[in-house]
Amino acid sequence: MGTACKRRYRNKSGAILWIPFGLGLLFQSACATLGVAPRATESAVSEEKPAKPIIFQSEEYILYLLQGGDTPVSLAERFLGDPKRSWVIEEANEGTRFERHQMIVIPLKEENRGGLTPDGYQVVPILCYYGFAEDCKSPLCIPAGVFELQMRYLKDNGYRVISLGELLDFLQYRHSLPRRSVVITVDGGYGSAYDIAYPILERYGFTATLFIHTAFVGASKSAITWDQLREMKADGFEVGSQTLSYCDLTKRRAGEDDQAYMARIKRQLLVSKQIIDRKLEQDTIYLAFPYGSYDQRVLNICDQLGYRIGLSVERGGNPFFADPLALKRNQILKRDLESFITKVKTFHEFSLQ
Repeated sequence: MGTACKRRYRNKSGAILWIPFGLGLLFQSACATLGVAPRATESAVSEEKPAKPIIFQSEEYILYLLQGGDTPVSLAERFLGDPKRSWVIEEANEGTRFERHQMIVIPLKEENRGGLTPDGYQVVPILCYYGFAEDCKSPLCIPAGVFELQMRYLKDNGYRVISLGELLDFLQYRHSLPRRSVVITVDGGYGSAYDIAYPILERYGFTATLFIHTAFVGASKSAITWDQLREMKADGFEVGSQTLSYCDLTKRRAGEDDQAYMARIKRQLLVSKQIIDRKLEQDTIYLAFPYGSYDQRVLNICDQLGYRIGLSVERGGNPFFADPLALKRNQILKRDLESFITKVKTFHEFSLQ
């Protein structure tokens, strides 16, 4: 097998899998098509038949010769049945420019759904933002220029922003995720999520999940509107609940007995979900706990009402074995890139040997 056409496939755990030696003749044929083998005469070239794009196929992978117009997205839709799985092809062919007549590997079997390796396991950081402005006065606000710098860092360093829906599949051990996966969330329901964050996220091909307390939507000039939420949802953004009026779900009010307290908490969680369901025509299954506070009774009610993901503000990343109703989030409050980088770690070192 010629060196120029030798291929290796690096799986998600980092191990290198060499293509079996028995496929050497197939690769030699491909090399001739790619112009690696010497050509005797021009007439011989003209008589060559166009190479078939599928050089070899098994239950585990396809060796594919790129044709004009092929992209990871189109190939994922064709061979994996989902254009969003284009990252599987990109990560299997890291460094490939995806040019015509180039050989690639298309994995057909999903591997390592938990992101486990002998050295540790994958974790998914969830970033938590609040408000945005050109010139911030609140400590919960991130300047537009800083937010753009952070998004550019994610893009330039190979991070892939995933949805909470994709994260839920990972947590339920149904699908693997890109090695550098991160979730972006925006709390509070401020209009700056639409005016400032939305166009910046679109510029980098990212989306986010917005958490709203429904009594605030459209209530002032600083609040996001239902029409704006509908527009963002149509562009792939997700919307979750942050209760009706942003109250601490773990604290009783003065003079409130246990029965009244539990009834109020259930109403905060149920009615906000019902409003969002009706306004946005969806089944709302994501909840961000106000102040990040929850206890076991709150979690039990969330489960009964149909919430499937609950987000705190406890720092850290989330492995596949994390409790979906008590996930960690990293608040983005500081405005320097160095502290931001510490919050997007996607691997936890831990020897499994």
